[in-house]
Amino acid sequence: MHTIERKSTTKAWAGAIAEPAKEFPSTQLPIISGKIPDGLRGTLYRNGPARLKRGGDGVGHWFDGDGAILGVHFTDAGVTGVYRYVQTVEYQAETKADRFLYGVYGMHTPGPIWKRWGQKIKNAANTSVLALPDKLLALWEATNPYALDLETLETKGLDDLGALDNNLPYSAHYKRDPDTGEIFNFGISIGSSVQLNLYKSDATGKIIQKAAFKLDRYSIMHDFVLTQRYLVFFMPPIQMKMLSAMLGLTTFSESLLWEPQLGTQVLIFDRENLSLVSRNETDPWFNWHFGNGYEDEDGSVILDMVRYSDFQQTNEYLREFATGETHTLPKGRLWQVRLNPQTAKVTATQEVINRRCEFPVVQRSQVGQPWRYTYVSLMPQGTDTGEESFSVIARFDYKTETLTEADLGENRYPSEPIHAQDTQNPEQGWVLTVVYDGNSDSSEVWVFDSDRLDAEPVCKLGLPSVIPHSFHGTWNPA
Repeated sequence: MHTIERKSTTKAWAGAIAEPAKEFPSTQLPIISGKIPDGLRGTLYRNGPARLKRGGDGVGHWFDGDGAILGVHFTDAGVTGVYRYVQTVEYQAETKADRFLYGVYGMHTPGPIWKRWGQKIKNAANTSVLALPDKLLALWEATNPYALDLETLETKGLDDLGALDNNLPYSAHYKRDPDTGEIFNFGISIGSSVQLNLYKSDATGKIIQKAAFKLDRYSIMHDFVLTQRYLVFFMPPIQMKMLSAMLGLTTFSESLLWEPQLGTQVLIFDRENLSLVSRNETDPWFNWHFGNGYEDEDGSVILDMVRYSDFQQTNEYLREFATGETHTLPKGRLWQVRLNPQTAKVTATQEVINRRCEFPVVQRSQVGQPWRYTYVSLMPQGTDTGEESFSVIARFDYKTETLTEADLGENRYPSEPIHAQDTQNPEQGWVLTVVYDGNSDSSEVWVFDSDRLDAEPVCKLGLPSVIPHSFHGTWNPA
């Protein structure tokens, strides 16, 4: 009998998650090349799963890793960086025990099945960040966020924003109105029924209005769109094997079933009173992330998102990612959608970027407004396997319908591109990304001119330790 050896497909990107991340205190960052722009003043924050192993065991899914925050402060005196794990109660308990103690999205609570019944899940605090005037929130999906110090990233503790009673979930994808400062967010809670909870906060983050809408099933809604008058949600055709998950027979991830015959639900809410405006169905698709949305002159809502033909492929790729070897090919593409908000009927769809991409971002001042540029992370041209990670950042120009790419070179992997507006010249913008260099097993911060993404970075800064691939970040202007 012959044993067929499978060739290892471990790629350079896997070096970033090979070991748990190492924290570092506030440290002056060396300039590797270029010059820090005079008008780039503020802080880049990033959040992501930084520990994927503990006590010899690996997590079950990339979503399960413990969150750690990177803060990069751009000041007149130079640039400093700080990197710290979010000190959740569960993180501290597992650190003390040196083993996993809790279930999360893709892993069970260790031990016999009966121990899983009703067991609390770990707050991974690993998905995104919200910078408020007096604190930074580490966000994820399922419960309250954790508050941290804006400068030192010291963990202060769970934060209910004044109204998240009974540990209501507060999603990672808030939307902040650039004119009013209002912050909108949501969370999906599972109890006797499945509820979509809507939140409106003032500029300090304090929740000033709440509403709850009963859903007919559980589905993943990871993000939404804010426009001038509406909150727009798409509910993908997913069913959850609720009993199986509750009894611990399957992980949360395994209990999610793709049911395309259900179609995608469109839910539109009034942003003033958080009431339902319209509800409809459209073709089945899945999306994690939206770029932006606004209302056209004729009243239509126009939005863009990274759209997948199904859920299972992208979920499996993200599970594999945590192991350092991926084989599944998720085919996310950037699409633009037009819909009628009064009927929630989708009237037009168009594929915008016919390349594997993710993490669509617009500049902060254009959230919910007409916009020209969407920034994305891209796979290189011609990449048709599931073994690589994003190695290109790009800008799509809706006016000229052109894509400008920043190719970072072989074995270099950027994070989601974040736009930062210049403090001295409102016409000038910068794009910041954290780059893992698989050639030297190191991490750097690269700064690009937003209008010259295909040119050399204007500045590269060194980081004291490797920053694992992260999910989301924000730019907090000075």
